[in-house]
Amino acid sequence: MKRDLRLASWLIFVVCACVVMLMVWQAWTARRNTMDNIQTSTVNLAAALSTYTDGIFKQSELMLIGLTERVEKDGVGPLQIERLKSVIAREMGALPQIDTVSLYNVEGICTFSTNPKAVGVNSVKREFFQHHLQTPGRAPYIGPTIRSRASGEWVISVSRRINHPDSSFAGLMVVTIGVEHLLKFYSGIQVGDTGIISLTSTAGQLRVRYPHLEAEIGRDLSSTPIFTSERDKPSGTTRFVSRIDGIPRFYAFKRSDVYPIVTVIALGQREAMLDWLGQTKQSVLVMLVLLGLVIGLGIRLIKHIHSRIRAEDQLLESQAALIQLNRHLEFIASEDKLTGLANRRRFDQFLDVEFKRARRERNMLSLILMDADHFKRYNDHFGHLAGDECLVALARLVEQCIRRPGDVAARYGGEEIAVVLPGTDEASARQVA
Repeated sequence: MKRDLRLASWLIFVVCACVVMLMVWQAWTARRNTMDNIQTSTVNLAAALSTYTDGIFKQSELMLIGLTERVEKDGVGPLQIERLKSVIAREMGALPQIDTVSLYNVEGICTFSTNPKAVGVNSVKREFFQHHLQTPGRAPYIGPTIRSRASGEWVISVSRRINHPDSSFAGLMVVTIGVEHLLKFYSGIQVGDTGIISLTSTAGQLRVRYPHLEAEIGRDLSSTPIFTSERDKPSGTTRFVSRIDGIPRFYAFKRSDVYPIVTVIALGQREAMLDWLGQTKQSVLVMLVLLGLVIGLGIRLIKHIHSRIRAEDQLLESQAALIQLNRHLEFIASEDKLTGLANRRRFDQFLDVEFKRARRERNMLSLILMDADHFKRYNDHFGHLAGDECLVALARLVEQCIRRPGDVAARYGGEEIAVVLPGTDEASARQVA
């Protein structure tokens, strides 16, 4: 029964362990699947936004190509500028992301702009002007995000060099893309309260960030995993803690195939894993209920086994007590109370057994029968108490004379004593007598 108790305890432990292990495995699998889904969805979103951003810059590039070719062909006289204004107005009507279009001469002075406040502004020290001044190539240049001196708005400049017929530098044409236009578009994408959408240069300089934080524009992110361990990948996912706000996030990025721009989507890890956390909490509650049921049933089973063990122990104790009592009763029933010798009942049983054994084994069996002479007269003269003491003394004397374990002395009658000597012939019996 105690073995059953150990087995029941082990069974309860194994069942509880299996329930917990199943729960942990299920939660871990669900977590891994959730993270895989997050990575897949964010990298797809980053690719879609990268395509959108490429389209924005491609439209700006095509506009610049048309305008620079017109300026190189027609010149920048008053009549040509008026024609240029009408062309620009028509194209800007179809491109709402364009904030301004400006023309700069070789000295960096703005000679024409859709924003009159920009005319006359010297931008010779601006990065985009220095780039084209020193680079003879005609590819468009995407500059850093700056605050426009004319409008005060945050813009990204896209510029193209204008050449003289001899390919010498003749100035440049610049269109600016309003950051507000991009932020408005990004605001329609659900990335959660801690999510981020950003554009960076391939060198890791932050161009646009949604939600917008002016202090972070231009921040160097080149030391983050996207630009270190993941720098050779066209797209991918990673996880790290933001240096800006200290929030751990899932990041997905897509490097443009055309422009030096990287689109980044970031989702707050805690927020992105809320569904998994909710499911895990429900699973934990279910597990706790199951464990409670298993433990409750196990406790009832153990109590039942304990009860059975106690009942069996009590039964064994009762049986042992009964056996002991029976032995005591047998002893009392087979012993003469006065002399301590075997009584007549035990004598008859013993003699019958030994007689049958002697006949079966063809062995000797002797019987000595004796009595105390004149005992009645002694008893009448000295009293019953003295007579009893006399019988006890005779019994002790007889016991001293028979030393073999198989010999039995019994009180046969009032003052008669019988001695059974198994395996003893007549001569030996006479010696004992």
